[in-house]
Order: sequence, then structure tokens, then C-alpha cells
Amino acid sequence: MSAGELRFDGKVAVITGAGGGLGRIYAKLLAARGAAVVVNDLGGDLKGTGGVHSSRAADAVVAEIVKAGGRAVAGYHSVE
Repeated sequence: MSAGELRFDGKVAVITGAGGGLGRIYAKLLAARGAAVVVNDLGGDLKGTGGVHSSRAADAVVAEIVKAGGRAVAGYHSVE
């Protein structure tokens, strides 16, 4: 950790769309910097048109964060 690194210890971050793309990157970064992360993803298709909902994407990101020593849970809820 560098002296100027921004930390999120004791904070909770809720990241929507965290099953892939930029959301996944943000979730993993925040977890690496100490945040407990809620990986929220509806599991729709890549075009955002809905499709078949699956928990796999969110679950996979949670597994990556936990494996790296972070704290995370999955959420599969709409934020509308």
C-alpha cells in the first residue's frame, strides 16, 4: 500500500452491474482497498435487454473477492 492510497476500511460499497465490465473492476478495486462489497447484478445479457437472469456473474465476482481475502456478498435486485 502506498502512503497516498485511498482506503475504504470499515465502509460498505454497493456496486450495481458488478457482475462484469467496469462494475466488476470497481468492485474488486474497492474490496482490495478494504471495503466490504455488495456485488449487485441482475444477470441479464450483455446488451442490457434483460434476457435470462442468472446469479452466476455476481457469484463469480464474490468468489474472486473472497479468494483474494476480501469481504463480499452477492445481490440480484433491481435498483429501479
